[in-house]
Amino acid sequence: MSEAGRRDVDADLLGRDDDLALIRGFLLDDATNSLVLLGEPGVGKTALMAAAAVTATDTGMRVMRASGVEFEADVAYAALHQLLFPLAGEMDDLDPEHRVALRVALGFGAGPAPDRLLASHAALMLLQRGATEQPLLLLMDDLQWMDRASADAVAFVARRLSGTRVRFLGAMRTGSGGVFENSGLRRHVVTPLRDTAARQLLDARHPGLTREVADRVLAGAKGNPLALLELPSALSRGQREGHADLPVVLPLGERLASLFGCRVANLPRPTRELLLLATLEGTGDLGVLQAAAQQLADPPGLADLASAEADLLVSVDESNGLLTFRHPLTRSGVIRASTSLDRRRAHTALASATDHSERRAWHLGQATVGTDEPVAALLEDAARQRATRGDIRGAVAGLVRAAELSPAAAGRARRLAEAAYLDAHASGDFHSASQLLVSARHAHPQAAPSLHAAAATALVVINNGGHLDTAHRLLVHSIESGDHGFDAREPALNEALHLLLLLCFFSGRPERWADFDRLLAMVRPQPEHLLMVAGATVPDPARVSPEMLKHLDTLIAGVHQETDPSRIVRLGLAAQHADHHGDMRDALWYVIRQGRDGGPARLHLSALLQLCRDDFKTGLWAEADELAAEGLQVCEQSQCPFFTWYFEYIQALLAAVRGDTATAIELSDQMISMGASRGVHTAVRWGHYARTLAELGGGDYEQAFLAAAQISPPGELAAHVQVALWAAIDLVEAALRTGRHAEAVAHVATLQQAGVARISPLHAFVTAAVTAMVEPDDERALTSYQRAVSEDGAHRWPFDLARVRLAYGERLRRARATSEARGPLIQALKVFEELGAVPWAERARVELRAARWVGDQDDVNPDAVLTPQEREIALLAASGLTNRQIGERLFISHRTVGAHLYQIFPKLGISSRVALRDTLVDLDSRGGG
Repeated sequence: MSEAGRRDVDADLLGRDDDLALIRGFLLDDATNSLVLLGEPGVGKTALMAAAAVTATDTGMRVMRASGVEFEADVAYAALHQLLFPLAGEMDDLDPEHRVALRVALGFGAGPAPDRLLASHAALMLLQRGATEQPLLLLMDDLQWMDRASADAVAFVARRLSGTRVRFLGAMRTGSGGVFENSGLRRHVVTPLRDTAARQLLDARHPGLTREVADRVLAGAKGNPLALLELPSALSRGQREGHADLPVVLPLGERLASLFGCRVANLPRPTRELLLLATLEGTGDLGVLQAAAQQLADPPGLADLASAEADLLVSVDESNGLLTFRHPLTRSGVIRASTSLDRRRAHTALASATDHSERRAWHLGQATVGTDEPVAALLEDAARQRATRGDIRGAVAGLVRAAELSPAAAGRARRLAEAAYLDAHASGDFHSASQLLVSARHAHPQAAPSLHAAAATALVVINNGGHLDTAHRLLVHSIESGDHGFDAREPALNEALHLLLLLCFFSGRPERWADFDRLLAMVRPQPEHLLMVAGATVPDPARVSPEMLKHLDTLIAGVHQETDPSRIVRLGLAAQHADHHGDMRDALWYVIRQGRDGGPARLHLSALLQLCRDDFKTGLWAEADELAAEGLQVCEQSQCPFFTWYFEYIQALLAAVRGDTATAIELSDQMISMGASRGVHTAVRWGHYARTLAELGGGDYEQAFLAAAQISPPGELAAHVQVALWAAIDLVEAALRTGRHAEAVAHVATLQQAGVARISPLHAFVTAAVTAMVEPDDERALTSYQRAVSEDGAHRWPFDLARVRLAYGERLRRARATSEARGPLIQALKVFEELGAVPWAERARVELRAARWVGDQDDVNPDAVLTPQEREIALLAASGLTNRQIGERLFISHRTVGAHLYQIFPKLGISSRVALRDTLVDLDSRGGG
C-alpha cells in the first residue's frame, strides 16, 4: 500500500486503538485463526480490515480479499469465486475428486452440482496449498450478503484453520443472521466511536466546519465513522462554513446511500456503466465485466474505471483480475444512481457474458419486463436446482419471479403453488406458504388446486391446528384427480406421494396406509427408487421384505454423496424404522448445520428428531438432550408448533430412564392428548412408549404393562405400528413382572414367527433377549442370555444391553449361581451409572447386594480396594482379635484400628465384623483385595 493509502487508513482509525490491538494480536497469535467483526453499517469494519491488510503485508503474509454482494445473494459460489480466483492456477495440484468439485462449483468446469462438503473441503485444501510458501490472510467483507453456498464453504474453512498458515478475518452487520451469526467463530463487536474520537475524526477529515455545523454532524452521526466522513460532503460550501442554513434532519441509512449515489452520478457515463455491471455481477471478475461491457451500445473499456479509482470508490487489482468496491454502500449508491432501464440492459449484457445456467437465468429474470415463458422456464429450472442443494429461499424467490414472468394464468398459479410447497415442506414458513397459496388461487381462480398447492395446504392445515384426517383426505383427492397420469417422472406427483407417506406415518392407521399403497401401485412404470423403498419400509418394518432391506442399504451407502436435504431426511425416516441407520449420521448433521445456518427449518427439525432417536439408542443421552432442546427452540422460532411432539417424546424418554417419572408421564400425557384429538396416532403410541419406560423405571409394572399393551397387545405385532418393535422388550418384561407369563410367551412367539430378527442386528439382539427372559428352564435360559449379550454389535445399544445383562444377572442369582451373577450385574451397573439411568442402576445395586457383592479391582467402585494395612487389619479382626489386640500387634493405637475399620466396612459393603470372614474369603476366591 502507498504511503498516501496508509495515511488514509490511519486517519480513518482514530479512536480504534483497542480494536487495532485486538486485530494485531489475532494476526500474530496462534491461539485462533479466525475472527469475525460485527457492527452496524458504516461503523468502521472495512477500515479495520484495511488496517489488518497493512499489518499482514508488513509481516510477510499474502492478502486475499472477497466480499458478499447483495445483488448476488442467489448466485451460488459467487463469493467463493472471488476469494479463490487468485489461486485458480493451483487447482490442478488438487486430487481429481476435489479438483473437479471445486472447478464445477466456481464455474470453471461443467458437471452436476458438487457435494457442498466436498467443495468446501477442496477449498480448504487449495488454501492450504496456497499458503505453503507464504502465509495467507483471507479478508471477507459483508458476510451477510454472501451467497449461501459460499457462506457454507467459507464457514467450513474458517472453522478448520487451526494449525494452518491461513487466517480468516471477516466482517458483517450486527443482527443480519445467516451462517456466520452462530458459526462458533471468535467474534468482536465494533462499536460506534466515543464522543472525543468522533470529534477528532471529523476535525481531521473536515477541518473547515464551524462549531455549530460540527455539532449537528456529530449529533446526526452518533459515532458512526462513515456518517462522520460522508455527511459533510453532502453540504454546500456555504452550509459547511455556516453561511447557509443546514437541512432540518441529517439521517443515517437512506441518506448515506443517497450520498454514494451522488458521488456515482457525477462520474462519466462509461464509468457508471462499468460500476453497474460490477455491482450486478458481484464477483468483481474483470474478465466477465469486459465481456459484458462489449454487449452494450458504445461499449466502455476497463480504462474507464480510472475516475472511480481516483474518487476512491473502487480499487482494481490487475494482477488478480479483480475489482473491489472500497465500501459496500458504494454498490447501493450505484443502484440508486441508475435507472431501471440501465439495470435491465446491464443484466442482459451479463446474461450474454456468462455460461453459468443459474446466473444466466437470474440475470435474464431481472432484465425481462412483462411476461416471457422461456425465461420463466429457465428460472423454474434454476430454482429446482437450488432446492436440491438446500437453498430453499433462493428457490422460492426464483419460482416467484418465474410466476411473475409467466404469460399464462395456469403457469403463474403452478409456479406460485410450487413455491408455497417449498416454503411449507422444507422451510416450515407456513405464513409465507399461506400467502403464496392465496396468490396462486387469485392467479387462476377457475383451476383445481395443483398437487403442489394441495401438498402445501395439507401441511398448513396440520401446523395450524387442523385434524390430520382433513389433510390426508385433501391430498388423496388431489392425487386421485390430478392430470399427472401417475407418471413417475412427474416431480409434483413424487413430492405429493412422499408427503402422503409422511401423513400416513403420523396417522398410524392401516386404512390410511391402504390409500398410500393403492396410489403408489398406480405409478408407472414404477415409483422413484427412494419413494418405493420408503413405501416398503416405513409403514410396517416388521414385515418388510429382505429385498427391500437390500435396496435400503444401497441407498444408505450412497448418502454421503447426497446434497438434497429432503432426500436425506426421507431416507433417514426409512432407515430408522428398519434400524438400518448405517452411515446416516453425517448426512443428518449436514442437514442440521444447514438449518442452523438459516436453511430449511422443517427439514432441520426432521434431522434433529432422527439424530435424537439414534442418540437415545446409542447412549448419547447428553447430545439427545441438547438436540431436543434445539428442536423445541426451532419450532418456536419458525412457528412450527405441530412438530413439538417430536422433541417432547425425546425429553419424555430421557426423563423416564433418568428416573424423573413425573416429568416423563406429564410429557407423555401431553403427546397422547394432542395425538388423540388431532388424529396423530403415532404421537399417541410414542406417548405410551415413553409412559411404559417411565413406569418400568418407577417400578409400577402393572401400569407399564397397560401402557405397553396400548401400543400392541401381547401376542400381536400390530400392523403399521412401528413403535411396536421398539416396545417389545418392555412389554415382555412388564408381563413377566406382573405374573403374565403366558402373555409374555405369546408375544415372544409372535416376534419369532414374524422373523423380526432378520430385520437388523438390534432386532436379532432383542429377540434373543426376550427368548431368554421367557424360557422356564434355567440352563436353556442362561444359554440364551449368553447368546443375546454376545450378539453382533450389541455394544452399540448400551442401555438395552445393560438391561439384558441385569436380567441375565437376576436369572443367574435366582439359579443360585451367585458368583457368576456378579459379572453381568457389575457390567450393567457401570453402564447405568455412566448413562445416568438412576432407577436401573439402583435395581442393579439391589441385585448385587443380594449376590453378596463386595467390590474388587474390576468392580464399579475402585475405592473398594483395600490398602495393604487395611487388609491386614481386616484379617486380624476377622480372626476374632479386638481393636486393642490388633493395635498391639501392629504397633498402632486401638483408636487408629477403629478408624481403619470405619473405612473398611463400607468398602466391602458390610456393616459389622460378623460379615468380615465370609467377605474376605469371597474376595480371595476371586483374586480380590
